[in-house]
Amino acid sequence: MTINLSDYETGAKYKGDYAAELLALQHRLSKIQVAHILHRRRTVIMLEGWDGAGKGGIIKRMTADWDPRYYQVHPIAAPTREELDHHFLWRFWTRLPASQNIGLFDRSWYGRVLVERVEKYATKAEWKRGYKDINAFEAQQIETGTNIVKLFVHITQETQDEQLAQRLDTPWKRWKTGADDYRNRARRAEYWDAMHDMFEKTDTKQAPWKVIDNNNRKAGRIAALTYVAERLEKLVPMDFPAPDPEVVKLAREAFGYKPAK
Repeated sequence: MTINLSDYETGAKYKGDYAAELLALQHRLSKIQVAHILHRRRTVIMLEGWDGAGKGGIIKRMTADWDPRYYQVHPIAAPTREELDHHFLWRFWTRLPASQNIGLFDRSWYGRVLVERVEKYATKAEWKRGYKDINAFEAQQIETGTNIVKLFVHITQETQDEQLAQRLDTPWKRWKTGADDYRNRARRAEYWDAMHDMFEKTDTKQAPWKVIDNNNRKAGRIAALTYVAERLEKLVPMDFPAPDPEVVKLAREAFGYKPAK
């Protein structure tokens, strides 16, 4: 089914108990992280979306109950001089998670077919070849045991403008905004076209896109965390081991341990 961002602009309010459901999802995600550790699995979760779409807020809540030793967040900015001297995927290869780990990418390799295309940092031949390179890269990761979860966080122009204004009005949020936000805003139509080309060419069976309507932050965060939990529960074994008999014996001798009922 073709993805059209216009289908994700209702901004419907969250009607449930947000705090309770968020807590339940975070507990669910914490068990998923433990399953990664126990079964030596690895996962990449990447988020793309508009400036001010709320990617960071989703990541913050997704990782709230995770052991920091087993996940990494990679905020992707413009490539360094060294990174520009390599294939565009090189800097992402070096950040891929090891077994037992989850790697989160706040923006990703899709910059080649989005910002690099629109801002002309890549030639037309380079960004057109990028679709094939990206699909091959993701297929390689999946074939060698890395799970890939792709989220696109969508907001309307009206919501984006509200977020940009809030950043200017809030002293401790002003660092998040700058001239780039307004240059990108002026080219929204070009980005829109690039995004739909991206969906058409990289929404694969193995690594599908999930668009999150984040025009209402509470509803969007719940939708994002729910999708990640549901997808990973299908990809990672969720069985947990029985207590080690030798450790149970030691606990019994040490303090009279008895199994909880």
